[in-house]
Amino acid sequence: MSVMKAAIDSPDLLAEEVDRLREALRRRNPVILAGLTGAHYAETEPSQGLFRLPLWGRETVLPFPELVVQDDDGKPLGTLDQALLAYYFSTSDGTPQTGRWLGFSELPNGRFYTTAFQEYTGQKLMQTFGDNVDRFASAAVKLNGRAVSLGSRAFSFAILPHVSLLVVCWLGDEDFLTSYRVLFDTAVSHHLPTDGCAILGSTLTRRLIAKR
Repeated sequence: MSVMKAAIDSPDLLAEEVDRLREALRRRNPVILAGLTGAHYAETEPSQGLFRLPLWGRETVLPFPELVVQDDDGKPLGTLDQALLAYYFSTSDGTPQTGRWLGFSELPNGRFYTTAFQEYTGQKLMQTFGDNVDRFASAAVKLNGRAVSLGSRAFSFAILPHVSLLVVCWLGDEDFLTSYRVLFDTAVSHHLPTDGCAILGSTLTRRLIAKR
């Protein structure tokens, strides 16, 4: 899980990991990759083409074999989104989502880093929104979240064709403090390694806070 720390603390180290993943992806068949990831692939000339797929609800473009993610205007996305797509294309096997949810501790090797993950996801959300679930709901809707019946308020987010996350708020009472948790569809390990899930949870948290 050293890459998880790199994702949060050292973008340069994460960029090196992305370069390694891209190099391996260039040796794979882009048509097969498109089928596994739910992307659309159009060949522009022999051994070159464009992947198109939604990310955070917006279409992104991934030229092959360069594999540098761009928005629809051709502007490269940031390091964390570059890493997320590199992980996704390297891992996804096309398994459908289940609509059921699990915590970070239930991911492969996730229990060793659950405390750190909760610190920069759930605790950050608690510090920002606290008991104000309406404010949390407003931020979630701005980020295209879909209301789900769980906890006090919960919203799911379709991040990639085969990857969705859920953020749940449980309001506190006289016995328990209010808490927030980021959960993953139970099929997520078919599409992202645990490092990639850590990046995704961190990014979703920051995006929600930005919409407050």
